[in-house]
Amino acid sequence: MTIVASGPSVSATASGAAAASDKGVGPLLRGWRERRRISQLELALRADSSARHISFVETGRSRPSEEMVLRLAEHLEVPVRERNALLLAAGYAPYYPETPLDDPALDALRDGMERLIQGYEPYPALVVDATYTVVAANRGIAMLLEGVPQELMEPAPNAMRLTLHPQGLAPRIRNLQEWRGHLLEQMQRQLALHRSDRLRALYEEVSAYPVPLDASGDEPAEPVPYFALPLVIEHDGRVLSFVSSISTFNTPMDVTVAELAIETFLPADAATTKYLHTLAG
Repeated sequence: MTIVASGPSVSATASGAAAASDKGVGPLLRGWRERRRISQLELALRADSSARHISFVETGRSRPSEEMVLRLAEHLEVPVRERNALLLAAGYAPYYPETPLDDPALDALRDGMERLIQGYEPYPALVVDATYTVVAANRGIAMLLEGVPQELMEPAPNAMRLTLHPQGLAPRIRNLQEWRGHLLEQMQRQLALHRSDRLRALYEEVSAYPVPLDASGDEPAEPVPYFALPLVIEHDGRVLSFVSSISTFNTPMDVTVAELAIETFLPADAATTKYLHTLAG
């Protein structure tokens, strides 16, 4: 499958910007510090500042410089989009650009991701954005999605919707309760870090999908000693098992790039490995 441009994302200069500006940079920084469970003194030592100055910034008695906002955000491991929101709340322009994925400037990135997921075949791999819109997928993913209604694929497929919708993959997932819980917890962790109306709406949608009463799954005759929670799913009468791995870009300098994630599915048993290689010819 070809990489496609994802839908419009929630920009820090849009819905989050007004809220951030109204709240002020001090309370926002304090919120991030408390979320990371770091004291004012520890943050001051990391940022080469003083606990007194950090206190003044958080209470609004002192306006931090643009450099200080970025430095504190880095030591607090604030997501790139939220760093722009902090700058806006402090009265500065956003520092990190948000380049559309189909922009020529990202040609090398798109080509690299395409080669990466194609090279992973016959195992499934895909690329998603911050709201789980699928921007690229290989033939392994296409194989798992065989039989999914076309309406779930348009206008742009969403990985969470495809997985948990009653007409999507959910009826085929043998351990749906566990896998559903894992995905919803993953989204909750993201919501704790990002002010995203689209992500919140997606979470409310997919968490409300009905779950079959028998979704606990069938226990295998001989339990497999999995090393991570597997996705156990049926395909063409076979039961396949995968464990997933998610990769992101190191030290991204662009909001779009920072929010891309590459998820790969590794066969969790020998039978799945053999079946996928047989399908690949």
